[in-house]
Amino acid sequence: MRKNNNVPNKEVDMTSIADSSVIIQTSSESVPATPSWFGEVALIIPYLRKQGVLSAISSQVRLARRRFGHYEVIDFLAVLFGYEILGERTLEEFYEQLLPLAQPFMALFNRERLPSRSALSRFLASLTWEATEALRTLFLADLLARPLDKERHTGQLVDRAGNARVVFDIDGTRQAARQRALPVTEELPAPQRRLNQVCAPGYTGRKRGEVVRTRTVVSQAHRYHWLGSFGNSGNGRYREELRCALTAIRGYLEAHHLSPISALLRLDGQYGTGAVIADLAGFSFVMRGKDYTVLDRESVQSRLHLPADQQFSRPESELVRTLYDCPDVAVGPDGQRCRVALSQTLLY
Repeated sequence: MRKNNNVPNKEVDMTSIADSSVIIQTSSESVPATPSWFGEVALIIPYLRKQGVLSAISSQVRLARRRFGHYEVIDFLAVLFGYEILGERTLEEFYEQLLPLAQPFMALFNRERLPSRSALSRFLASLTWEATEALRTLFLADLLARPLDKERHTGQLVDRAGNARVVFDIDGTRQAARQRALPVTEELPAPQRRLNQVCAPGYTGRKRGEVVRTRTVVSQAHRYHWLGSFGNSGNGRYREELRCALTAIRGYLEAHHLSPISALLRLDGQYGTGAVIADLAGFSFVMRGKDYTVLDRESVQSRLHLPADQQFSRPESELVRTLYDCPDVAVGPDGQRCRVALSQTLLY
């Protein structure tokens, strides 16, 4: 039988519960607290070093320039990495946040000195096409080698024949920039426009501006994987940009052990002529055409005089769209046979 032990109550001195060895000191000197974004940087950068990304940048990307001094390419990429993680609107605001933590920030990259804003500007201005392609290839290889999860994310799109398809978007766009008129006299020096390095005169379409820059973006439609972005001044070199986009798509298919037959390319924007069909050999594609000379072909005109294959409209609109299917039409300078679907809009 258990006995009940009586424990006498004893008053406890509650005036101080801290250990006498703890000393708290205060000072009026301002010491900035570590910002929250620095923890994110301290988490991401060691992971990139562990995966070998930083060492690959240091060994594979080369850019020779006299005024770089003791800086390397990794120094400037460290700034760009931090700028992207921090999310400040401008580089000036980013540098204001970064300067108090410049030394520990660069230590994460095993570097000692933070490049100045002027040095970063010179680096970006002198970045060559070869160095840009080396960085693009390295980042794309890292994206394909280390997916975020083990799922394939191919969309499970199946056509009417039962074949699985993976859709890729290739979008060629152009952006026009306006330039204000500058006075030109003998007393004034020749005007220098900063956009001359990235823009050139070209076709503006319906956009207002004097100079143009084109860009081609390629992405995997199901996962929104950004596989590449290729830009040029003026009307650009869209055929060359398309070949670069196809190279990125082939790399994606090889990394995921997919056949090129399963790829379905969706082209838009400036890729709407038959001239690019020769570059798409081996791929299935859907392209919104802008070559209206196809409508003048005899086979197309004869099809338009027959009843439409399908007609549809929406309850909230008075527009009625009719569809015509032309299964075998010669398109492009080589006369490649393609299936052409025509849409006609009627207003009742």
